[in-house]
Amino acid sequence: MAPFLAYEDKGPQDASALPLVLIHGHPFDRTMWDPQVAAFSPGRRVIAPDLRGYGASPVVPGVTPLSVFAEDVAALLDELRVPEFVLGGLSMGGQIAMECYRLFPERIRGLLLADTFPAAETPEGRKSRSATAERLLREGMDGYAEEVLYKMVAPYARPEVVAQVRRMMTGTSPEGAAAALRGRAERPDYRELLTRVGVPTLVVVGEDDEFTPVRDAEAMHAAVPGAVLRVVRGAAHMPNLERPADFNESLTELLNRCAPEAHL
Repeated sequence: MAPFLAYEDKGPQDASALPLVLIHGHPFDRTMWDPQVAAFSPGRRVIAPDLRGYGASPVVPGVTPLSVFAEDVAALLDELRVPEFVLGGLSMGGQIAMECYRLFPERIRGLLLADTFPAAETPEGRKSRSATAERLLREGMDGYAEEVLYKMVAPYARPEVVAQVRRMMTGTSPEGAAAALRGRAERPDYRELLTRVGVPTLVVVGEDDEFTPVRDAEAMHAAVPGAVLRVVRGAAHMPNLERPADFNESLTELLNRCAPEAHL
């Protein structure tokens, strides 16, 4: 059976290193992970899917809960015969990674939580996400993309990074984005789950992130036993694109902690 999701799958499938699975945020696609795929695929398998409703994956209107995104990821990894892996996600992708850990923790050998937060949505937040969903369906992505562009990346970000982020946002299906917003509005609270995480965990945040400020990352770091916190200077909500060398250095440290020999 062909996988439901479009995806990138690079690197040696017979490598001894654990595969790295990367989940993009909203309203992006798998190309946001290009610097990480390029950096890590020479030595390990790196898989980056387009979530349903995003990129080249099918658009499913309505409501897409985080649990559905997580089940899609699990089904893809089943198809690709990847039983265990290191899992990373940014923003909404980080919340999906937490949902994956809730649903199938036995498969996850390490966790990257970048520019994300674990709390359930507030009543005001639910109303805001619902209103944004309706706006996207009514107006399309362009106006929204321009409004949030320089919160997604810092105003001082490199022009090529700004262009890539704009392209991803304006290329996203309004129906897919709206479905995700509605589902995300009803997400569970993951804060108690974080206290039970039993694998090496890296929490990363851009120093100038307005969507998920450093204080949110500090709270996650405090909650997860043995977690490592990295604050990336010169970045906002997408440090993996804005400062890929710094981001990749921290991710390398996580992957080294997840290596089998690290537990001997």
